Amino acid sequence: MAQNMIDVKRRIKSVTSTMQITKAMELVATAKLKRARKKLEATKPYFETILESIAEIMSHTKGFKHPFVDGRKINNTLYVVITGDRGLAGGYNANICKLVEEKAKENENVKVITIGTKGRDYFKRKGYEVVESYIGISETPSLDMAIDISKKIVQMYLDQEIDEIYLAYTEFISTISYEPKALKLLPVVIQEGEVKSKTLYRYEPSPESVLEYLVPKYLNSVIYGASIEASASESGSRRIAMESATDNAKDMIEDLQLLYNRARQASITQEISEIVAGADALN
Repeated sequence: MAQNMIDVKRRIKSVTSTMQITKAMELVATAKLKRARKKLEATKPYFETILESIAEIMSHTKGFKHPFVDGRKINNTLYVVITGDRGLAGGYNANICKLVEEKAKENENVKVITIGTKGRDYFKRKGYEVVESYIGISETPSLDMAIDISKKIVQMYLDQEIDEIYLAYTEFISTISYEPKALKLLPVVIQEGEVKSKTLYRYEPSPESVLEYLVPKYLNSVIYGASIEASASESGSRRIAMESATDNAKDMIEDLQLLYNRARQASITQEISEIVAGADALN
């Protein structure tokens, strides 16, 4: 019985130590989430302005040709996949990888550029061609990283190594809601409702030249913006996962404490019984 009590006490101490770690990680994730949300709010207006300008050019200018908007036969598809560098974030990494793998079934020739260790390891393990991988920056995305990726994918697209490009990331909806999403980058596709202005513009020297300038800016901002959204989603997912782990640890400690108290009570009862029995024997 005494040995059982020692084992239970050791387990309580171990679970308590784990709970302290998960609680600390929850607090860190909460702080990172707040910073990521501030960045997200700051970058969205710039991205929306560029997207609106591109939409206006494409909707108000008819008959022009440009590689960024002209579709072609799809032989090779590239996915830029944003995951985390670390785990312990619930289903965050698995969900985005599964989304890309499901969409990749639509085309046999698929290549990937990964941001984050988890995505790199997953797609290498699955046998995909990983063109480039960026690690150590998933929680602290930078505009320089986005520009570097943008230049690379634009060159691959213009050289016809790739016929279409998607960006796969986790969209931040709220502090408790995140959705894996695949956004088509090239050729540029403007959805209905993205053209807000009814004003007609004249573009100099030509719509094609303006578009050639704007599209790389658009790609820079959308990749950077998606990286920030993914960063916020990762921190939010980790916060929820660590909060759940902390709550589970508390429940486990309560159960173990109850088990310990019962064992202690049984031990005391046994000792009293032995004392009583000994006293009776003396009499």
